[in-house]
Amino acid sequence: MAVSFHVRSKSYPSRQHPQAAHVNEQLTRLRSSETASSSSICQRLINLQDLHDSLEKMIRLSVTNQALSQDKIEKLLDGSIKILDLCNIAKDGLSQMKESLKEIQSVVRRKRGDLSAEVKKYISSRNILKKSFQKVLRSLKTSQNKNNNYEPLAVFGEAEAVTIALFESLFSFMSGSKSCSKWSMVSKMMSQSKVTCEAEANEFKRVDLEIQSEKSLKVEEVHNLESCIQDLEDGIESLSKSLIKYRVSILNI
Repeated sequence: MAVSFHVRSKSYPSRQHPQAAHVNEQLTRLRSSETASSSSICQRLINLQDLHDSLEKMIRLSVTNQALSQDKIEKLLDGSIKILDLCNIAKDGLSQMKESLKEIQSVVRRKRGDLSAEVKKYISSRNILKKSFQKVLRSLKTSQNKNNNYEPLAVFGEAEAVTIALFESLFSFMSGSKSCSKWSMVSKMMSQSKVTCEAEANEFKRVDLEIQSEKSLKVEEVHNLESCIQDLEDGIESLSKSLIKYRVSILNI
């Protein structure tokens, strides 16, 4: 659905504000990126940061101020704090996993210490985090059924929706879900070769599988997961800063 923000005058027909047109272009790019690889999610986090920087500029326009009622301002504030909460949950989860991985990697590299104990701690931590992520995902799906009407500034509602959709992908990704992309499903139908979800296991899932058997645990896979976690942390941190700036501009109206 196309979203728009129009400036009206008595003499001229309605036309889309340039800043709103730019936001619409950013939303279109975000909606079209559906793959759930680490690089894709990191890029979408960057795009979301740019989107909220653009929304912050849009908020500061006098014409936007005039169109926002107190009720709409409250909805924007509620939406921004909800997304900041999601950022904090994701950052906390990533931080816990990173610390556990450092302990495992230290034991593997030095070839001394109790690897079995560190693996058990990691598995226990992962199970707790997976349950936490699943709880968040259920909460997000429930909240999607609620009507968030931002008219006439529907662009803000669309921005919130694509941001929450990204976090759904992120929490599923961090859980190590075996979800095939649409392209994989097409490949299965069009090619004689087998294309399986397992072949697409992400960094989290690969380490989860390997860590069950200490003998097959590969330092490279642990390192890849650490790099993935760092990239996600950086992306979420940058998005958080843009969201805070965006929220401050809403509060200043």
